[in-house]
Amino acid sequence: MEPRITHARKEYEQAALDEATVARDPIAQFAAWYDAAVAAGVPEPEAMTLSTATPDGRPSARIVLLRGFDARGFCFFTNYDSRKGRELMANPHASLTFHWADLERQVRIEGLVEQTTAAESDEYFRTRPSTSRIGAWSSPQSEVIPDRAALEALFTRYREQHPDDTAIPRPPNWGGFRLVPARIEFWQGRPSRLHDRLCFRRESGGAWMLERLAP
Repeated sequence: MEPRITHARKEYEQAALDEATVARDPIAQFAAWYDAAVAAGVPEPEAMTLSTATPDGRPSARIVLLRGFDARGFCFFTNYDSRKGRELMANPHASLTFHWADLERQVRIEGLVEQTTAAESDEYFRTRPSTSRIGAWSSPQSEVIPDRAALEALFTRYREQHPDDTAIPRPPNWGGFRLVPARIEFWQGRPSRLHDRLCFRRESGGAWMLERLAP
C-alpha cells in the first residue's frame, strides 16, 4: 500500500477563550462548556477518551462515558476486571479528553483515580436499563471469548437467573472510578492555529493556578 498523506484543513473561528472571562474554578468552567455542548446538540457530549498506562509505562486509550462530576472529580463506571480496570488498579494515574468538534473545543483532565463507594456504584447501577444490568453480568470484559454465540448464551443464562428487572444486583466486580483532577486544560480553536489554551494546575494547598500555554 502506498503511503497516504492527508491535507484536510479547517480554520477555527467560532470563539475565543481568555483569562478575563474564564471561570476561576475549572469545574465551573467545565460545567459551562459541557452545558454548551448539550445545548448545541453535540452527539454524545459525555463521551471522553480515557487514557491509562501499565506500571511499565505502556499506554492505552478508549472511549468511555462521563457519568457524573462535581468538585471531587469525574466519574465513570466499568468492570473492574477489564483491561482498563486492571491498569487503573496497578497505576492510578490517568487522563480524560473531551473533544467537542462542533464547538471547536477540547478539555484535557489529568489526575489520580479512586474507586467510588459501593453505595455510589449501586445508585448508578440501578439507573441503567435492565438489559445493560444483565450485560454487566454477562461480559467477561477484555477476555478472549470463542464467538458471539458464547456471549449471547451468557446473556441468556443471566437473564434467566434474574427475571425480575427491579431486583438485578450489581456484580461485585463492577463499579465506578473517580478521576480526581490535578490539571485541567481548556482548548479553544482559533484562526491560524494560534489556539487558546488555558491550563489550571492544582497547587499543594489545593488552590488552582491558571496559566496560558502556547498552542
